[in-house]
Amino acid sequence: MIPGWLRRQRGPDAVGKTGVAGAGVPAGVDLKLDADDLNMCVQCGLCLPHCPTFRVTGDESMSPRGRIKLMREVQDEGAPVTQDVLRSFESCVQCRGCEPACPSGVPYGHLMEQARESLAEEHLITPRWQRLAFKPLSQPKVLQLGSSALALANKTGLVPRRLGLPDDLPVRQEPLRASGDDVYLFTGCVMDAWQREVHAAGKRVIEAAGFGVTPTNELAPCCGALQAHAGLAGETRALAERMMRTLSDDDRPILVDSAGCGAAMKDYGHLLGTAGAAAFSARVFDIQEWLAEHVDRLPSVAAPLDLRVAIQDPCHLRHVQRAHAGTRVVLRPFVREIVELDDDGLCCGAGGAYSVLEPELAGAIRERKVGVIDQVEPDVVASANPGCSMHLAGAGVATVHPMQLIDQALSQPQPQPVGA
Repeated sequence: MIPGWLRRQRGPDAVGKTGVAGAGVPAGVDLKLDADDLNMCVQCGLCLPHCPTFRVTGDESMSPRGRIKLMREVQDEGAPVTQDVLRSFESCVQCRGCEPACPSGVPYGHLMEQARESLAEEHLITPRWQRLAFKPLSQPKVLQLGSSALALANKTGLVPRRLGLPDDLPVRQEPLRASGDDVYLFTGCVMDAWQREVHAAGKRVIEAAGFGVTPTNELAPCCGALQAHAGLAGETRALAERMMRTLSDDDRPILVDSAGCGAAMKDYGHLLGTAGAAAFSARVFDIQEWLAEHVDRLPSVAAPLDLRVAIQDPCHLRHVQRAHAGTRVVLRPFVREIVELDDDGLCCGAGGAYSVLEPELAGAIRERKVGVIDQVEPDVVASANPGCSMHLAGAGVATVHPMQLIDQALSQPQPQPVGA
């Protein structure tokens, strides 16, 4: 039974269903949660305004406080894992917006990932078709083949517009070439297949600052972020170990232009629990975070881009990496105006694969975000995460990666001196 205070409290803007009561599995599922971490939550409720699923449903079981209460019920009191409990956990976007707001410092993200891993091991969540869908992410040739087929389907209008896939999704493309060995540029899986132009722009910007770049390409085909969110942490550990083997031959920085990937890679120390993993994670930087320390090495431009740019902070850049300030530093010299969104970085609803698996909730969360964006009337929205940019684009929001704006500004023809 869900505790009485967790019963549905639907607000005026609530949407969707929070789950259908059903027969629970036998009591005694061990979520393998750290008791000290779990008990840090004092149920104060300061997380509630920062939780996107609570904001759109008004349902306590769709909040961090409610989910932690259910974790305790299952782990400490042997409560059955009913369909309501599963729905509560599966509906979490895992944006971790609750963590900066928590006065007790509850590591909610790690608790949710561990709970989902335990439930996935019991085959209570993440059905077989989802597990199979993740397999190509670590197999570049298979992923490229599937992406080419998807590109053809997209060009013929067979892919729903709400998914936000780029209209010019490439059918074939050449890999990025190394220009030096000062830094690695992590290219990853889906982003490399669908938004390689962002990698290319970031590479040009880093080179303009005077650094040689080695794209990781097939050296590190996937970081494991999506697998960890789905409860398949064992696969994430295997991918992390593979990446560490191939990129640990030196200590050069690893730059990441996808906020979700960067957050996952910075968490390898916790994920693997080894000194080597922690040392590897210390080499990982969001590309804007790293460039902010070297922005003075970029060429100056005669005039910034004539754009009013709203910055959408991806949750895993703002709430997890807490490195979102770098985006402002690197963009400021290259655009006419930067405007902030008045929502404390509330999630857009993308959440990796969340927008595909939970389209109703993801759409309602996005609707709130789009409303905040519309209030500031930007020319374009800068987002440093591919999932966020595609999800917002599915609602008609013009989005671009910060590196693309800087690259555009640097590539503008510069006025020639009089008499030149």
